[in-house]
Amino acid sequence: MADGAGRKRARGGGAARRAERQKFTHEVAPVIARRIPNFEILDTEALEIIETNAEILLEEIGVAFVDNPAALDRWRDAGADVRDDRVRLPRGLARALCATAPATFTQTARNPDRSVEIGGRSLVLAPVYGPPFVRDVEGGRRYATLHDFRNFVRLTYQSKWLHHSGGTLCEPTDLAVNKRHLDMLHAHMTLSDKPYMGSVTEPSRAVDSVEMSRILFQDPLDTQPVMTSLININSPLTFDAVMMGALEVYAAANQASIVSPFIVGGAMAPVSVAGTLTQVLAEALAGIAYAQLVRPGAPVIFGAFVSSIDMNSGAPTFGTPEASKILYGAGQLARRLNLPFRSGGALCGSKLPDAQAAFETANTLNAALLGGVNFMLHAAGWLEGGLVSSYEKFVMDADQLGILHALATGIDVSENAQALDAIREVGPGGHYLGCAHTQANFKDAFWRSGLLDYKPFETWADEGGRDTEALAAARVHRLLAEYEAPALEPGIREALDAYVTRAKAREPDAFA
Repeated sequence: MADGAGRKRARGGGAARRAERQKFTHEVAPVIARRIPNFEILDTEALEIIETNAEILLEEIGVAFVDNPAALDRWRDAGADVRDDRVRLPRGLARALCATAPATFTQTARNPDRSVEIGGRSLVLAPVYGPPFVRDVEGGRRYATLHDFRNFVRLTYQSKWLHHSGGTLCEPTDLAVNKRHLDMLHAHMTLSDKPYMGSVTEPSRAVDSVEMSRILFQDPLDTQPVMTSLININSPLTFDAVMMGALEVYAAANQASIVSPFIVGGAMAPVSVAGTLTQVLAEALAGIAYAQLVRPGAPVIFGAFVSSIDMNSGAPTFGTPEASKILYGAGQLARRLNLPFRSGGALCGSKLPDAQAAFETANTLNAALLGGVNFMLHAAGWLEGGLVSSYEKFVMDADQLGILHALATGIDVSENAQALDAIREVGPGGHYLGCAHTQANFKDAFWRSGLLDYKPFETWADEGGRDTEALAAARVHRLLAEYEAPALEPGIREALDAYVTRAKAREPDAFA
């Protein structure tokens, strides 16, 4: 009887320990600090060729700053050749201007423990950005709503591996276009205490982002970046007034911008890797230099978002070897400019969180880790070429991001890790399960998924034979059910609410 009771207690203790390991917490892993080398695909000669060709492109062809007279005046005063909306930059001008941008900067979060350093050897992970649709197993593919947006903010807040709340996690299509940014910012500020991104869809919305951030931080912001916002370039070689207007607002307020060409190779850039890298560098140089014209020292990130095109259907493709080569090369070019680098993500073209999605996502995540990315947007939840934010894929991706953290640590060669005592203890023909070294280290020796199924077949079958999508759906439900908002001072919450109310009242509804 006593032995049986003892066995029952042991089994209960094991179950309790497993339950404790599986509990969801709001712990956030530190920003990834790479202890592994970057993969450098280009030699010095190739880098110098691309840099020379980018300067030729800026000097001979130039870039267009459309509907932005103030930008043309800034460039003219800086010594550029400006004719109509075309800006041609003398060789070396853009590079000289970029030199005033910081190599690293800290984006401050309202919870100081969540602040992130961007640049150097760090890698900050942020979720999916921009899809108008969402998908889950219950509702299928549908237009996103504010309810969905808030859910994705909650899921991001609860993820251990995501350091950043991101920006447009999905487009709340049930709200007017000219007002939805207010509700999105409000959600980031109240439902999470991780750092977030501002609105870029119109310059006045960037102003709202700055003003709401001043309320949240009770600070004029001039000395601390609290936002990192995405400024896409209309490739090839075009800078529109909307995105540049937002960049002007953020740079003037000392807030960070990701200056990122948006390229589908073969459609918006040459089909060759070297040709695309030349265009990426030229566009990034011009955009980053312009941010420095607005405010020298304004924090910026060199961005590169590149996919290739399927020449049969015309659809963008992801996880391809060409995209990885461009990512590796762009990372080298960014480091030679001494600037933080943005690229990568959980990118895929699949319509479902299936094997295609997994293959393409894994290819891009690994390339981003090895390619020296400092800020990874779309790190979780991306589906269908960026048209869909997927609930199930979000938690699948967020789980796999733990692997990047583990790989980035490199190989431990401390005395404990050398394990000579364990090898001596076990000797020939033994096993390591019970040896002292295993007992001392097994809890942290291996990375463990919080989602994937490793149970024996019989147990898996008894539990319903669930595939990964079903396991992910259950995790989504559990996370949302257990969500608790981080504390926020009531006076700040009231001031944010009042700002949103006033800002909405001044605008008519505009859904177009």
